Parts: sequence; structure tokens; C-alpha cells
Amino acid sequence: MKSHSNLKNNKNRRTNRRPIAVKPKQCQFCTTNTKLIDYKDRDTLKPFMSPQARIQGRKRTGLCALHQRQLGSAIKRGRIMGVVPFTLR
Repeated sequence: MKSHSNLKNNKNRRTNRRPIAVKPKQCQFCTTNTKLIDYKDRDTLKPFMSPQARIQGRKRTGLCALHQRQLGSAIKRGRIMGVVPFTLR
């Protein structure tokens, strides 16, 4: 078991790090003034999917909450209609 002083030193080491400056991403659909995301447009949906055909999260895509929800629905509809694959094998 670690001593109490070692735990305290580890905590101090973590807090002394400089924060990484991350530029906030702009929502791609807000900047292009897109109202609805079309599930039939495969080229629009493809960049927001991982190589395993999973939907990327908001932190990675940089979309706002509204468009992330619309994107998820569009990808799910596209999967059912056969436009976008469920998995890549």
C-alpha cells in the first residue's frame, strides 16, 4: 500500500501541469446553415463515422447538440435503408 505522502505528491504533480489550449470546433452544419441532415447523402454522413462504422461523439465531430442528434438519426435511418453499413468487415 502506498504511503500518504506519495499520494499527496502525485496529486500535486497533476495539478501543476499547464492546461492544453484547445480551439473549440465550429459545428459544420451551423456554419453552412443546414436545416436538416439527409440520410440519403452518404458523402455527408461518412466523415462522422469511425472506421468500424460507429457514430463519432460530439467532442470528436465538433457538432452542436441539435445537429449531433439529427446526425445520429440520419445515420440510423441510412443503416436501415441500406445507404450506410452497420459494420465494416
